[in-house]
Amino acid sequence: MSLESAALSRVKPSATLAVDAKARALVAEGKNVIGLSAGQPDFDTPDNIKEAAIRAIREGKTKYTDVDGTPELKDAVAAKFKRENGLDYKRSQIHVAPGGKPVLFNALVATCNPGDEVIVPAPYWVSYPDMVLLAGGTPVFVVGPESNGFKLEPAALEAAITPKTKWVILNSPSNPTGAAYTKAELRALADVFLKYPNVWIMADDMYEHLLYDGLEFATIAQVEPKLYDRTLTVNGVSKAYAMTGWRIGFAGGPEALITLMRKLESQSTSNPCSIAQAAAVEALNGTQEFLAPRAAAFEKRRDLVVSMLNQANGITCAKPEGAFYVYPSCAGLIGKTAPSGKVLENDVDFVTELLETEGVAVVQGSAFGLAPYFRISYATSEAILEDACGRIQRFAANCK
Repeated sequence: MSLESAALSRVKPSATLAVDAKARALVAEGKNVIGLSAGQPDFDTPDNIKEAAIRAIREGKTKYTDVDGTPELKDAVAAKFKRENGLDYKRSQIHVAPGGKPVLFNALVATCNPGDEVIVPAPYWVSYPDMVLLAGGTPVFVVGPESNGFKLEPAALEAAITPKTKWVILNSPSNPTGAAYTKAELRALADVFLKYPNVWIMADDMYEHLLYDGLEFATIAQVEPKLYDRTLTVNGVSKAYAMTGWRIGFAGGPEALITLMRKLESQSTSNPCSIAQAAAVEALNGTQEFLAPRAAAFEKRRDLVVSMLNQANGITCAKPEGAFYVYPSCAGLIGKTAPSGKVLENDVDFVTELLETEGVAVVQGSAFGLAPYFRISYATSEAILEDACGRIQRFAANCK
């Protein structure tokens, strides 16, 4: 008899974490490895946020809190949604969990039944399909082609909707491509959703503050208020505030849905860390002055990486609108022979050989549902990125 449950057997380990682990193992062996696989800012958490956490410890805020967030944090989240997104939520419509991932997981597990379909635009963040499977649902993949900036086309969305469709996940700016939807593009998708009143929308806006070239952020419940009653707007402090390890994600949505998510959280993780919640209150209510300079630094890094990758033989790289990822194509190298003598048959071969030959860790596009591509996180210094892209150029040049 297998120890593993049937539900867990449907799930694959995270590909991004697997690449990260392999890179760390090579570093432990003394190899010179540049890791561009992990999606977290290299900036430190701002001092005012750290001080708020220290103050909370000193004030003894170390006990259990309300299951899905303190009143103070829920008020800060509601104020953020009102201030930045024009969305009105009461405390009872706010859900806080130990990271953005549990927010998404709680929503899916709380609502999905066997046979329910969840439309997942590809390329997708690696965890979406597996969370759907764990929830008992069926992921339905719809490719956003590079010709459309890796974004979901309204006609393709409509073609994928069936009577079994429970949710559609929209991630903008996107992990892994950095693609971000304009208001007009969201408007076109909203027109499709309005035809299907039983379909729920999960708007994953985690990279909201990382937008470039003057693009203005929009989220779908803001663009089409008629979708407010069936949209879960998800966000968190991980990316914008460089708080990945603090583990605070949050969402605003219809009270009936939030009640179900709270019920699940009460029997799973229970409340997020009380100290991290106090820090998140300061993150949302305190100064936001550092956001623009950090976004500008990421934009400069993006331009460097896109430029250097497009100079590599057999590699083409589209310029993304946001987040801190690029999603280059390695199609021009498939079928060629790597310096080791290995024929590159797919993007898995490409990233494996790149890591072993040049010590650059990236993630294969097949893990995100669209090959032959690879994902690079440029959330590191320009010097490191220049070194890494130089190594990629050398690897590509040495493929015959």
